[in-house]
Amino acid sequence: MKEFIVRLFSLLAIVGVLFGYNEVLNVRAKDEEIAKLNAQLEVQSSGAGSDSESGSDSGSETGYKDGTYIGEADGFGGTVAVEVTVKNGKIEAVEVTSAEKEDSAYLAMAEDIIPKIIEAQSAEVDTISGATFSSTGIKNAAEQALEQAVK
Repeated sequence: MKEFIVRLFSLLAIVGVLFGYNEVLNVRAKDEEIAKLNAQLEVQSSGAGSDSESGSDSGSETGYKDGTYIGEADGFGGTVAVEVTVKNGKIEAVEVTSAEKEDSAYLAMAEDIIPKIIEAQSAEVDTISGATFSSTGIKNAAEQALEQAVK
């Protein structure tokens, strides 16, 4: 009977830890979503008056200024830095320049988000399943870089 109680207690402790971990992940995801929405509001409110000024934009709907822009954000293991290249008002390349503390397997999977960003011409893309936090780091770093490129 004593062994049963010890095993039951161990099982309950494991279940409790899993629920606690899940709750931490949910809170982190909500905080990231709130930060992203706040950043979008800031960009929209600061760019609201500049629409009429950006009429000479070579046909691009994105309104990005040509150049190379750097952004950083938290990934799974630490800071992820990216370099976003814009040519003719469009995102041409996104390159991870630094991710020293990222797990290489997760980072390799997370880099699959880069073609999505280029195709969408925006960092507003879905993260990569199986490398959610690493791909979120790349996505948020690209978003930060693109904020500098907005006309």
